[in-house]
Amino acid sequence: NREELIKEYPFLLEERATFVTLKIDGNLRGCIGSILPRMPLIDDVIYNAKQAAFNDPRFNPLTPEEFEKIKIEVSILTIPQKLEYEDKEDLKRKITKQDGVILALGDKQATFLPSVWEELPIFELFFAHLCMKAGMSGDCLDYHPLIYTYQAEIIEEKNK
Repeated sequence: NREELIKEYPFLLEERATFVTLKIDGNLRGCIGSILPRMPLIDDVIYNAKQAAFNDPRFNPLTPEEFEKIKIEVSILTIPQKLEYEDKEDLKRKITKQDGVILALGDKQATFLPSVWEELPIFELFFAHLCMKAGMSGDCLDYHPLIYTYQAEIIEEKNK
């Protein structure tokens, strides 16, 4: 019951940005989120969970059979902060593996949650993939894109 949840956990009414990641057997099955707060936490999680399940363009809508196997992860984000840097080496010194990263250049933009560092722990690979996710060449750092960083509190569903 929504009212009971809010009464017990009033922070659910705070405006927070979230990403909801769905996995089956450790494999990505959907991931949708918001970078900036736009609604109460409880509503953002519900909205993004539905979007990840049924509207992630990389996947078909979730089936009832898959629903039984889904593991849910919610990332609650801090407000992104612009990171000033001189060049790639300076950026490499300033970025930590606790940072989620937003990369923007012109009309192209992409983000990786902090958890992506686990899959792409090498700075050059992380940013090459992030550039490509944004629809740019893997060397887009050469063009000095805007970089914003944020952190995420991750809440994972326990094994079913």
